[in-house]
Amino acid sequence: MKQDYFSANNIKYIDYKDVEILKRFLNANGKIVNHKRSGITSKNQRKLATAIKNARFMGLLPFVAK
Repeated sequence: MKQDYFSANNIKYIDYKDVEILKRFLNANGKIVNHKRSGITSKNQRKLATAIKNARFMGLLPFVAK
């Protein structure tokens, strides 16, 4: 089983402004990768999804990739 990225790197708060980290959890089409594939805990997956949605709303991430 994969190690949780956020606990491995001691990241306590998943910030929507950290676009480079958030991009790691998007697939080629811009969709959020599920937690089984990314190896993140369910709790962090929910926080990640919220952060990605906030970043999309603020215009930092695309809703769909072209």
